[in-house]
Amino acid sequence: MQLNHDTTHFKSKTFPITIVCENVTNAPNIGSLFRMADAFGVEELIFCGAHIPLGRKMMKTSRATEKVVNFKVCDNASEVVNRLKAENYCIVSLEITSGSTAIQDFQFPKNQPIALIIGDENFGVSEENLKESYATVHINMFGQNSSMNVVQATNIALYEITKQLL
Repeated sequence: MQLNHDTTHFKSKTFPITIVCENVTNAPNIGSLFRMADAFGVEELIFCGAHIPLGRKMMKTSRATEKVVNFKVCDNASEVVNRLKAENYCIVSLEITSGSTAIQDFQFPKNQPIALIIGDENFGVSEENLKESYATVHINMFGQNSSMNVVQATNIALYEITKQLL
């Protein structure tokens, strides 16, 4: 029998994970980020950029999770990253670079809050924030393409992070 919202037995849990969304501006992606942040027990979403669409188009994919997920909107991602770094967050960027580590090979800290930086749908995480990161992790890919949708990549990353933190 398929279970529904009322019959599942998942226990609510919040992980010390903050997602810093650097210039993620596609409304359906933002809605999906709310939905998966709720599903994975993310502590906070921080949307950084000038034009973050939090209206009706975003709500179509969020399915009301914007009402239960802590979030804020800030202008400058670098300022947010520097503030979190000063607050002793482990700063990790999700990006394919010449020096990135496969996410399953990276050991996420269990005794320190984590800030996962995800990047712009077209340009990824900025060079400035990559330099401020303790680590850069990527998801191994085996096809022709060298990237995936920011939400899908974030889902995979959160699965790995929460699996390690349990």
